[in-house]
Amino acid sequence: MNTVFRIKPIAWSMLFAGSLSAANALAAAEPEGAGLEEVVVTGQLRDTKQLDLPTSVSVLDDAAISARGARNLEQLLNLAPNVNFAAGASRGRFVQIRGIGERSQFIDPVNPSVGLIIDGIDFTGLGLAASTLDIDQVEILRGPQGTVYGANALAGLINMTSAAPTAEPMAKVSAEVSEYNGRTLSAVSSGALTDQLTYRLAAQNQQGDGYIENTYLGRDDTNNIDESVVRGKLRYQAQEDLQLDFALLYLDADNGYDAFSLQNTRETLSDQPGWDRQETLAASVIGQWSGSDLFTLQTTLSAADSDTEYGYDEDWTYVGFHPWEYSSTDNYLRDKKNLSADLRLLSTDASALFNGRGSWVAGVYVRDESEDLERNQSFTSQFDTQSAAVYGQLRTALSDTFALVTGLRFEQRDADYADSLAVDSSNNENLWGGNISLEYRYAEDILIYGTVSRGYKAGGVNGRIISASATNPAIGSDVFEFDTEQLLNYELGIKGAWLENRLQAQLAAFYQDRSDVQAKQSIFDPNDFSFDDFLTNAAGGKTTGVEAELNYLASDALRLFASAGWLKAEFEGFTSTSHVDARDDYNGIALAPVDLDGRQVAHAPSYQFFTGAEIALLPYLILRLEVEGKDEFYFSNSHNEKSTAYELLNARLTYQGDDWEVALWGRNLTDKDYFTRGFYFSNQFGNNPENFYAPEAFYQFGEPRVAGVTGTYTF
Repeated sequence: MNTVFRIKPIAWSMLFAGSLSAANALAAAEPEGAGLEEVVVTGQLRDTKQLDLPTSVSVLDDAAISARGARNLEQLLNLAPNVNFAAGASRGRFVQIRGIGERSQFIDPVNPSVGLIIDGIDFTGLGLAASTLDIDQVEILRGPQGTVYGANALAGLINMTSAAPTAEPMAKVSAEVSEYNGRTLSAVSSGALTDQLTYRLAAQNQQGDGYIENTYLGRDDTNNIDESVVRGKLRYQAQEDLQLDFALLYLDADNGYDAFSLQNTRETLSDQPGWDRQETLAASVIGQWSGSDLFTLQTTLSAADSDTEYGYDEDWTYVGFHPWEYSSTDNYLRDKKNLSADLRLLSTDASALFNGRGSWVAGVYVRDESEDLERNQSFTSQFDTQSAAVYGQLRTALSDTFALVTGLRFEQRDADYADSLAVDSSNNENLWGGNISLEYRYAEDILIYGTVSRGYKAGGVNGRIISASATNPAIGSDVFEFDTEQLLNYELGIKGAWLENRLQAQLAAFYQDRSDVQAKQSIFDPNDFSFDDFLTNAAGGKTTGVEAELNYLASDALRLFASAGWLKAEFEGFTSTSHVDARDDYNGIALAPVDLDGRQVAHAPSYQFFTGAEIALLPYLILRLEVEGKDEFYFSNSHNEKSTAYELLNARLTYQGDDWEVALWGRNLTDKDYFTRGFYFSNQFGNNPENFYAPEAFYQFGEPRVAGVTGTYTF
């Protein structure tokens, strides 16, 4: 693929944006507006302005979510540079940041690389919970968050915060209809119950048939969306210096999963289409007490209980399609519970160190999580983890223009695994992460920074592979366990506001050094003609990249925005034992090893971009145009099959009344075919008898062209 040619759409979109900007500047040299709004990031140890934070972070507010028409986090991820996701389910539930992150979960427990926090509740690995209903802000922090969040944020963190209760009464209803029988109905209400107690309640039901037609069953809804969400908040101002925020979330997702076709089309032949279900009840209490002159106390207590079910038609066809009437399904029932508590002290001016130049944060954190699995009513496992951590951060003003930020986290983690195959193992680790940042205030609104941060991802045990070793002679004891993965991130950046805060921009360059990279592998078992998956440690990985974002209010009638990322994420010194392109003889059991040194890691496109404009055609009529795209990328580390590079065009035309608005929108207007997941079948394990089981790749398609209408009324 000619990368230079593929990048041309970026240049065209930037040229288009620049032309609009220049034309508008000639027409209105001095915009009447007061500039862009200030953005505050809440997913760090202290609430910090986005342009004052020495790290790369994308922030999407409720206006951006609404303009995007996003109902789930997956529909927002392409707005951030060097962020990707994998589907293999009804939604893109697995996120990769800078080329690091899981792409699926089947039988084995997963130690996540990208954290997901919603209103203080840990939903890491549970992407269906990431509904955007009444979400006020989404923060995507790139790079290890070893000081703030520890083991579950090696690659980065996504922090979602719902809207706060209001003292003034308000109510809003919204309805949407779209192609493929899509329909969404939502309502929000907020107000005061007493002088000290305010509330907010939001509910939504989304349904749609999906974009697949099952020709064998004669149905067009086997890959459907059916999700109901209820979100509630209470804010209790107990005293002037004590505030308590209570959050509750209930999710009931009953989605279908029927995505893969032997002909690589949107027409399937499954006689037993699958599902992707999740029922979650979760709550949190966030408290802040500022009654001491020496510190502010912040506490977060959260609990979540999620029952999930993921299943699919493993042969993608019906009985009789294969000559020997092969038919198989796979199903995973998981019950995941977690309880966490965080207590944090933040210094005040009275307790600042070094003659008032050093502000500090100190905290403790505990977390207990259990994950129970039942697969096909024949295999069960239980995975329990307990974590306890202490952490702290110190920011010291070295001069009027320089500041030094240092942070450290020490975490003790215990993990216990047991399954119905008589495996019983434990893994206890002491882990640490941290960060050092040097800030240079070049001007009042311009920050230049350099950051070194360390993240970690806990090791573990390949439980099922231990049992399989009794029957599979290719499995050695060296694959029973895998070690902790570490990541060192070196980052230089500049961010700030220019042109009287009409232009906000961020630019960051980074280099990441991974050691003991955890990579999925598999070993063929001739006894049941299957593969035993396991995690092993590659020698290392190197990642180099650049990220840029800008937001330009050219005038009251025109806003331009863009983001772009370039990424080179490669293995170093890694030999794969399960690379399917190298399979030449399974009679000998062992797979031919393949040297992946220097190969791009999976789900790490070399470039991504997003750009667009909002144009006020009339005082109440706004046109939003977007172009997004990304380069090709490998689907897996165990084969060489790639996605295709693509660009998508989106548009939204909104008419705003005093209390209502109506929007006509369309996504992927050129109806571009692109893929969110892919598999490769070798000549020994082809999947399609119609071509005599020839080697072939299979893909899950992304969203086709979809148009719809959304209406909102605010009381």
